[in-house]
Amino acid sequence: MVVLPKEAAYPVAMTDPTPSGDRIAKVLSRAGVASRREAERMIADGRVSVNGKVIDSPALNVTDKDRIAVDGKQVGDPDPPRMWLYHKPAGLVTTERDEKDRPTVFASLPDTMPRVMSVGRLDLNSEGLLLLTNDGAVKRKLELPSTGWLRRYRVRIKGSASEAQLDQLRQGITVEGITYQPMEVTFDRQQGANAWLTIALREGKNREIRRAMQAIGATVNRLIRVSYGPFQLGELKAGEVEELKQRVVRDQIGLSDKPKPTRNRRPNAPPRGKKRAR
Repeated sequence: MVVLPKEAAYPVAMTDPTPSGDRIAKVLSRAGVASRREAERMIADGRVSVNGKVIDSPALNVTDKDRIAVDGKQVGDPDPPRMWLYHKPAGLVTTERDEKDRPTVFASLPDTMPRVMSVGRLDLNSEGLLLLTNDGAVKRKLELPSTGWLRRYRVRIKGSASEAQLDQLRQGITVEGITYQPMEVTFDRQQGANAWLTIALREGKNREIRRAMQAIGATVNRLIRVSYGPFQLGELKAGEVEELKQRVVRDQIGLSDKPKPTRNRRPNAPPRGKKRAR
């Protein structure tokens, strides 16, 4: 009896990689199977095969002619790029899993939704508009600084702030070695012991508004994102999700109307909790 060496037990289709097409992890992400990082972990665990051969490295390009399977189940055509507006309540973390076991945005979404990713993040105590998409390319495009979309926030601070203090934000400020670009800041009104401001920025660095306000001596006790580029929170209530029309997605993101070639394989499984229409 011939015993195969351990590495031979999982044939690897890496000796002759496909020169054209897209990286396998990107294709799995577009198909709604997992994020790129998760797809790479699945590949490393030997759960992905291409044309009947298990692969162990994401350094492989595939085309629509290749047969891809995850855990033995064939992967279908990628869904068209879709986007949703979500009103994130305070108290949720914008992550798939949380090491502190706190409630997450994705666990709070309706079961009928497909797998989605967030465009940027809102921290635990922030609320308001969060864009969701099923397409990794759309996510990356909207997060690029070069996209330059204005993010507008309603900000409540404890006490008040003078125009001289706010001018520091309008001119740009450096906090603990991090430089924040000039912000658009409007003092709206004083409401008892608090004041309301409207702040708009284009970068969106981690906790940017909270840290910048703290640097001028003001403490943020409520932060609501009301718009992200052309997309508005509007009357969407906390916890509600609204899908954008395909025409709006194409117009705003600059996507082509040309259909992508289809794969000759079984379509994707239906979203969680939803049966496929006949």
